Amino acid sequence: CAVKAAQVLSEIAKNEEMKKLCIEADLILTLIPLLESTDQEMLLHAGRAIGRICYDNRDLQEELVKVGIITSLVRILTDYAESEPLVHVDLLALCNLADLDTAKEALSKTKVAEQLVKQLRRAENHERLEIVFEVLQALAENDALKVQLVEAGVQEVLSEILLRLQGSSQAEDTCIVKAASDLIVSLLLGDRNSELSVQILPPLYKGITTRPLISETGFLRTGRKNLDGNCERMVQVGVIHQLLDLLEKHVESGDVSVQHAALSALRNLAIPVVNKVQMLEEGVAERIQALLRSEMPPVRFKLLGTLRMLADGQADAAEILGQDPMLLNRLVQWCNANDHAGIRGEANRLLASILRHNRSQEVVKAIQEAQGVKHLVSMTTSEHVAMQNEALNALAIASAINLETLEQSFKESQLVQSLHKLLQDENTSPEVKYNSMGLLCSLLNSGDLRQEIEEDKIKETLEQLCSHSNANVVKEAVTTLQILRGE
Repeated sequence: CAVKAAQVLSEIAKNEEMKKLCIEADLILTLIPLLESTDQEMLLHAGRAIGRICYDNRDLQEELVKVGIITSLVRILTDYAESEPLVHVDLLALCNLADLDTAKEALSKTKVAEQLVKQLRRAENHERLEIVFEVLQALAENDALKVQLVEAGVQEVLSEILLRLQGSSQAEDTCIVKAASDLIVSLLLGDRNSELSVQILPPLYKGITTRPLISETGFLRTGRKNLDGNCERMVQVGVIHQLLDLLEKHVESGDVSVQHAALSALRNLAIPVVNKVQMLEEGVAERIQALLRSEMPPVRFKLLGTLRMLADGQADAAEILGQDPMLLNRLVQWCNANDHAGIRGEANRLLASILRHNRSQEVVKAIQEAQGVKHLVSMTTSEHVAMQNEALNALAIASAINLETLEQSFKESQLVQSLHKLLQDENTSPEVKYNSMGLLCSLLNSGDLRQEIEEDKIKETLEQLCSHSNANVVKEAVTTLQILRGE
């Protein structure tokens, strides 16, 4: 009678009042052992009954995990992968439990990733795809499970799904594309608990940790949290161009949520050096520039961020972007976008990145001709420390490359006076003071700018900084004073 009894309970548990009575009668503890049965009908009815009784009851769900239900669910998914009714019930159960940290921990010790990827590959209808994606999205929040999913080849399946649904205008297909794109983003994200040392322009992209470090040359470098091989594997299977195809289809009037997911994925994919090279070789920068025609601020914001990621550490990319008059003119225009702080900040950061990573006099001249220098000088007084340091670093490198070209713009934008204020302000971070003095050392190679530095009495401020609490600031102040005195 056990199978019939389980079937009756699964029907009774549909009613909220009866569900309470089932809990009070401790029926869950009676049903759990039935999940070890080899009778598929028993597994089906017992699974339904447990799922309905425990639905939306976190305490009961935690109890289920404690008594080992995760092992049973994964076993059923493995042994009966071809049984549609059992798989459906099993996936619903995992969907309800997957948000629990204890469940994720228990699942990370099983081979659930392999089974879910297998179900994702064989899913033939939208409903099944949506359930599997919901489970995967929850599991992708766990670092161990994330690695297991990639090792199980989830990226190849996602690539196939995006390729298959590319160009479809059906609402159901759009939902699946969004779910696939969201999952790609989740797989690319770093440890969500990483402590952020620097607060960058909001909204801050998840998954990247920026940390200010003073290098031996005196310039601030940005250290990035090492992401695992997920990004590289995604690029290798061709996800990049599928995401770009998706964006080109949706950039003007498509689903904003799809754009958001695809753009976030693109930016994260551009982080590893090996990906930058491959993406540049495949013409990704040109396709992104073409997409910048969009009038939608969030789209522009993330596209600019992706270009900045591509230019990071890549002199060739910086040189290509830095000699594109149309792009530079757009960037300078967006540097004045007072109604969109995010775009304004990202345009400034891309300009700074182009200068920082190139070694070409032509790029310096091109940015000067586009009237971008004054914006970088303004960026040195940003409220964001990371942006201040990026601007100071860029201007110092540009000065070392071609100070003569920049001299007049520096005078017109009152760069010397801005640097002096940064050095005088007690609230200025040690890194910014350090890099401000590094830039001052470059400016001293110009007779006119040296005169401005002397007239602005920066020497007195430097002398005061020789007793600063930060050892690096003291060292740089001493060096700058020696150069100023001609020693």
